[in-house]
Amino acid sequence: MIFDKLINYLKLDKQEFIFQFNSHPNYPSALAFSDTLNFMGVKNDAYELDKEYWDELPEEFIAIVENSFSLVKKSGSGYSVYSEKAKNFEKEELYNKSTDFVLLFEKAEKAESKLAFNFKPVLYCVFAVILAYSFLSQTIYEAVFNLLSLAGVYISLEIYNQKFGNTSTVIGSICGGGAPGTAQTVNSCDKIIKQDKTSILGLKFSDFSLIYFVGLAILGLFLPATAYLVKGFTFVSVIAIGYSVYIQAFVEKTFCRVCLLIISILAGQLILSILFFQNLSFGVGALLLTIILWALVFSAVIYFNTILEEKETLQKSNAKNLRFKRNYELFKDQLQQNEKIEFQDTHTFSVGKKDSKLRIAIVSNPYCGFCKDAHKLAEGLLEKYPNEISLQMRFNYTQERANEKYTQLISDLTHIYHHKHEKDFLNAVETWFETKDEGKINTLSGGAATSENLNPLVEMSRENSNAGLSFTPIFIINGYQFPDKYDREDLLFFIDELIDDEDL
Repeated sequence: MIFDKLINYLKLDKQEFIFQFNSHPNYPSALAFSDTLNFMGVKNDAYELDKEYWDELPEEFIAIVENSFSLVKKSGSGYSVYSEKAKNFEKEELYNKSTDFVLLFEKAEKAESKLAFNFKPVLYCVFAVILAYSFLSQTIYEAVFNLLSLAGVYISLEIYNQKFGNTSTVIGSICGGGAPGTAQTVNSCDKIIKQDKTSILGLKFSDFSLIYFVGLAILGLFLPATAYLVKGFTFVSVIAIGYSVYIQAFVEKTFCRVCLLIISILAGQLILSILFFQNLSFGVGALLLTIILWALVFSAVIYFNTILEEKETLQKSNAKNLRFKRNYELFKDQLQQNEKIEFQDTHTFSVGKKDSKLRIAIVSNPYCGFCKDAHKLAEGLLEKYPNEISLQMRFNYTQERANEKYTQLISDLTHIYHHKHEKDFLNAVETWFETKDEGKINTLSGGAATSENLNPLVEMSRENSNAGLSFTPIFIINGYQFPDKYDREDLLFFIDELIDDEDL
């Protein structure tokens, strides 16, 4: 199922979205799609809504159009629809080609790519250095030749990334169907690029395009010493031009705009080399440089192909495993295999909706290094579901073992809990785990040395100990200890079903 335009519009990481969607136990259902959007930070609500009410929908929503999840935007009297491609529909045509399923969403500011490193700024810097050197140290024709080489490298890299599931807005805008609002119905580039049947040592035609332009960009820096070899390669490119035109015109019977752009770059370099690279001399050093260069670039592309293919295979395997692991019934069975714990004290340090059906308790210790992330997860759930969840923070505290600093910290937190707003208490807990500064918590409590009754904390800690809850952090869901077979973060995948489960 392909929905590139939709993912682009919501500014989501395509690889991450597809991985999470494929690993959902209910893949490829509407529930799986909705849950994945929620996980990626796009809040949404799904409805089965008769078409007679669709006029009341917001300006943009998600629907299943032509059996594909699609972004639908009202455009005058008609609709623009974005999925794999961008199309325009009149109202009746849209209604006939879509189901009653609609999904209303809010775009979150944090719904963005999770890539740890963005290579593009580095790439742009390298391009800038090469261009600066070319225009300052070489003739104008040699500099233009290098500029064309860099354009070829950039486009080839975009195609290379797209081969491994990354969405390219550049390729999308060139090939038709760029940003939402400029609907295009045909995207022949996908057909040509994805149907590339070339395979030499496992490399596709698009791989050779990247190898060629990278090699030529480096050789271009040594012009005019390498002019003889560069000119030879531009003549060889005529074979690639002819092959590409043949595939598009006679095999696929459609023309790919980005392919035609690459052909134009090759043709431009060929013309420049014929007209301006004259009085050439052949050097053994230049030949040796070319052989080493092409061997390195060739090997690098093969290496990255292998790495990325292995990563893609691993992701598919992990998705299948996670689809099994994220089955709610399996999770519930594992949860209820633990003996139910009945706490007498469920109100001390309790926040959220007190009478909610879903009660989460987190057993922790303020000085526990692993508790910070657990509290962040629990408080994030409370923030997202303030009317469906109650959260109790069950700090382990024993007066005989606690030092003066710990006692004062617990007293300050107790003071904030009893005398200030719930948000102030949550802010104090968050501040503590971020800074581990007792002075800041004392300031938040009012600045004076507080002396609160800590007996409820002592009793709560005794309950924790009697239940065998000594190691921290531990999540307790409606009296059941969170299963060891699952990571704490897996709770995010089950929270909606836990809230709706009347039997738990």
